[in-house]
Amino acid sequence: MPRTMSLHPFESDRPGRGSGPAPDGPRLIDLLRQRIRLLHYSLRTEEAYVHWVRAFIRYHGLRHPAEMAQPEVEAFLTWLATERDVAPGTHRQALSALLFLYQKVLRQSLPWMGEIGRPRSERRLPVVLSLVEVQGVLAALDAMPMNRQHAPHGLVGRLLYGTGMRLLEGLRLRVKDIDFDRRAIVVREGKGFKDRVVMLPAALEGPLQAQLQRAHAVWQSDREAGLAGVHVPAALVRKYPRAAESWAWHWVFPHSQPAEDPRSGVRRRHHLLEVNFQRAFKTALAEAQVHKPASPHTLRHSFATHLLQSGYDIRTVQELLGHSDVSTTMIYTHVLRLGGGAVRSPLDSLGGGEPGGHPAPFVPPSAHPRPPRARESEPAYRLSPCVAPPPPRCPASPNFTAAATSAS
Repeated sequence: MPRTMSLHPFESDRPGRGSGPAPDGPRLIDLLRQRIRLLHYSLRTEEAYVHWVRAFIRYHGLRHPAEMAQPEVEAFLTWLATERDVAPGTHRQALSALLFLYQKVLRQSLPWMGEIGRPRSERRLPVVLSLVEVQGVLAALDAMPMNRQHAPHGLVGRLLYGTGMRLLEGLRLRVKDIDFDRRAIVVREGKGFKDRVVMLPAALEGPLQAQLQRAHAVWQSDREAGLAGVHVPAALVRKYPRAAESWAWHWVFPHSQPAEDPRSGVRRRHHLLEVNFQRAFKTALAEAQVHKPASPHTLRHSFATHLLQSGYDIRTVQELLGHSDVSTTMIYTHVLRLGGGAVRSPLDSLGGGEPGGHPAPFVPPSAHPRPPRARESEPAYRLSPCVAPPPPRCPASPNFTAAATSAS
């Protein structure tokens, strides 16, 4: 442990102290936040790592992590798996947070860190809605009245299903990223801080134009009130001081009320919150009588599956979803191949659908019509003959970012 580090790990749990630095050095949680921001991890990862480090310290009676080692880490992880019965993804996230703490903050590289086993990953098939179910859910979202936050839930839902964007990618959409002339939307800083381009559905051009008019009225009122501009990534605010207050960087779906920035503390305009649409989507599922464990992310799964059912090749779907590896996109082909439309059960050939049913004449499998399968032979683009093919991708190095709790 560095000599300048406080022995008390929390900012506010120290009796009689404020949130400022301690006389004997910065506290552990402060150092953890600084290291996470130095490595440019997302705010969600920072919140997750701080949560698990706090839980680990409190589990062991506020002992400093520098005074603990493998037995304490394994005891905490065992408690999570046995007593709390957390999912494997949550288990991996807690382990990643503790490994980050010891390796990146406490600067400890001990042999026991490699001996802690990670929980076995479970590959689950995504929940997919049918076309009729998607229509019902979107209709229920459209029918929801504008609440005090003026959230266009129907437009957000159609945007997610029509482009395959993740929920946070859609809510973070900015004015400059919509290109009506090319009918394209640029997704900035998606998962893994990657940019990509998706299509702009023709059915959303009019509704998005109307939404931009409502957003412009919010932007105009913010300028008249002297409110600080929206959040801009990295240090662009120093390179372009007026960017945060410009119309191009404004949110397409701004929140109705300003809020305090969680990192800078500046009061500014934020985009719509995820929890608002998640609640609306849950209500829409009940009104549409869709009895599936669906979430807003299910619209992304349905987008990919329905594209494959329409005959688009797997490489095109991979590019639209922003997957680095095609094996991640291949999970949707399993949904297509394992359904009742792909394989005919032998029970149907026996006429045994009902008890006492008369057997039907046997028909060989070759006589049954085969449904069309997703084309995977040709990529979405071709390299020019004068361009050398790209080198093989190197295997990804291990990292300790927060594990995803759902499919990409």
